[in-house]
Amino acid sequence: MRTGKELILATKEFTQDDTAKSWWAVVSTATLVTLTAVGTLFNVHWTAQLFCSVLLGLLMVRLFVIYHDHQHNAILRKSKVAKYLMQVWGILTITPTSIWTHSHNHHHNHNSKLRSAHVGSYPVMTKERYLRASRKEQIHYLAMRHPLTILGGYFSIFLLGMCILPAISDPKDHKDSALALILHIILYAFVITTFGWVAALLTLFIPFFVACAIGSYLFYAQHNFPTVTFKENDGWTYEGAALESSSFCTMSPLMHYFTGNIGYHHIHHLNSKIPFYRLPEVYAKMPEVQRAKTTSLRPLEVLACLKLKIWDAEQQKLVPLSAI
Repeated sequence: MRTGKELILATKEFTQDDTAKSWWAVVSTATLVTLTAVGTLFNVHWTAQLFCSVLLGLLMVRLFVIYHDHQHNAILRKSKVAKYLMQVWGILTITPTSIWTHSHNHHHNHNSKLRSAHVGSYPVMTKERYLRASRKEQIHYLAMRHPLTILGGYFSIFLLGMCILPAISDPKDHKDSALALILHIILYAFVITTFGWVAALLTLFIPFFVACAIGSYLFYAQHNFPTVTFKENDGWTYEGAALESSSFCTMSPLMHYFTGNIGYHHIHHLNSKIPFYRLPEVYAKMPEVQRAKTTSLRPLEVLACLKLKIWDAEQQKLVPLSAI
């Protein structure tokens, strides 16, 4: 079994981007997004419109993962057209490039470090630090990890975290955050005045709410699960964080499609330059990644992940608040 740098180097053969396959993923998914958006406006019955609305949210998750891969330079690295299209998609989906790239790169380079600023990830406090914290700090910390914060990721993580706060704190470097927020408001205004409030609910609110909730939860559960490992800076390694602190979320082939194989998260963290459509190939060919720590979308496992609050250094595991 390969370990350390040898293991990371072994993944390089899978980083080759298939341009035709990448463009097919972009075009086919964008087409389905467009068709389902039209289906929310014009359909035979309101139930069909609602179905298209939820389906649109799921497809937005897939297109976001494609955008996420492009930001990692995993696909279409040299295409100026792809760069422009992805920047536009990032703004339309309230995940502007400036803030997403900065926060997400920090997350990859500091995943599961206890003594690191939790930029681009959910904060994790040790039991000792939590008990020393003021009541205000404890409330703020628990609020950031609360299930309602994750469920309402549309407001808490994307609109507030990706657009409003960056635009206020650093308007010069995050102009696209302000632009994303403004365009989002304009989009609502256009749909409401042209098609009505129900259309805005079906075409915008429900799809964004579904997509952001799924994205927020997956990002949470991929690094906050019962068997996760966190390290002090001195004991931290990149490959260790990938295999011990990033989960493999088992799900149906259909959900793997909608989530762009992001469930193979431990492999993505091992080498973020691997295109999303090659992650299952890596899993099949490399025994080292087949013994991953797993999560799933089963209700009981979702609840188990959401209950975890504090890192207990003595037990070396995340525990519920009731356990401290």
